[in-house]
Amino acid sequence: MTSGPIAAARIAVLDTVDSTNAEALRRARAGERGPLWIVAREQRAGRGRRGRAWISPTGNLHATLMLTAPAPAAVAPQLGFVAGLALHDAAAAAAPGLAASLALKWPNDLLCAGRKIAGILIEGEGNPVTAAIGIGLNCRHHPDGVEFPATDFAAEGFDVDAAVLIDLLAAAMQARLTQWGRGAGFAGIRIAWLARAHGLAQSIRVRLEERETNGSFETIDGAGRLMLRTENGGLVPIAAGEVFRFGQTA
Repeated sequence: MTSGPIAAARIAVLDTVDSTNAEALRRARAGERGPLWIVAREQRAGRGRRGRAWISPTGNLHATLMLTAPAPAAVAPQLGFVAGLALHDAAAAAAPGLAASLALKWPNDLLCAGRKIAGILIEGEGNPVTAAIGIGLNCRHHPDGVEFPATDFAAEGFDVDAAVLIDLLAAAMQARLTQWGRGAGFAGIRIAWLARAHGLAQSIRVRLEERETNGSFETIDGAGRLMLRTENGGLVPIAAGEVFRFGQTA
């Protein structure tokens, strides 16, 4: 049984903050409840996955959606795919000419023509649990000299204003959260995500906590795990890792 429509989130816009995720979690500890978007024109200490710094200059989108008790713990990891779809929806609406070049990279990046244009970082804490869904999208700037090549809308020939983009993102997230229905609708989310996935049926290298492994990107399963087809024909589920190389299979 799916839940009803998700309430529209309030939006709080700040000039500068250390991290929109950190601000969302601070507000939750102080008793504020979601849904609430925290948007900053600039982050002083933005962060990505695995503790990496996220460069956050003015002109790009830096935003976090704070949700209070968004789903049972067993399905909470699915939020990354919900957020990815919403991000893809919003980016395609903001720059329709780039829609065909956009793809989702497992588990939580948005690519444009094979280069990273946005990332998602989800953090949670408390009881009831607060989920902070952090999204950084490169509108006018992108980092150079990073392991996985990056880009931004301006570099791709599109002028996308972060203030316009947050409205598109908020509407897309509300729609995708409603579709998801606190996990009851993940089958549809999974199908939609796979239709936008980068690297399906390609050989990939996945960096795990203590090693790397190779294989073919087969699919994601009902829990959102990457299913890797190994050289010996076995199918290995990967719950957490980082894909950093793609190539056509033989």
